[in-house]
Amino acid sequence: MLKFSLPIQVRWSDIDQNRHLRHSVYYDYGATVRTSCFSQHGLTSLKFEELHMGPILFREEAIFKREIKFEDQITVDMELTKATRDFARWSIRHHFYKADGTLSTILNMDGAWIDIGKRKLTVPDEFIQNIFNDFPKSEDFQWVERS
Repeated sequence: MLKFSLPIQVRWSDIDQNRHLRHSVYYDYGATVRTSCFSQHGLTSLKFEELHMGPILFREEAIFKREIKFEDQITVDMELTKATRDFARWSIRHHFYKADGTLSTILNMDGAWIDIGKRKLTVPDEFIQNIFNDFPKSEDFQWVERS
């Protein structure tokens, strides 16, 4: 799969008293891009219900490089940076770019899958594994062993 990215419209309600993007909105935008990517590749909320599982996050980290203001046009991409071979655990990186190509923010996260009924971590089925295998991978992508 080629790189996945999504243009984001900054809303007035996303801006803080310093006239730039509130810190928590970066995480919301990352979630919007991930769920859009998942959905466009068949991992819809209905599919997750059918599979009785969903993605969960263990860690999110934002690295702020340049501020985003209300008038800025931004695009956010998504790529896998790490995964176990069965995609039971994975890491994703988002880049936030301004219209002129300036890198504004890097958002890193580590995630896994939860069995909704058992409320326990689980290994995704082959359907999810195939989709995740096709996701764009970072230049520094690495396979990891589950500990």
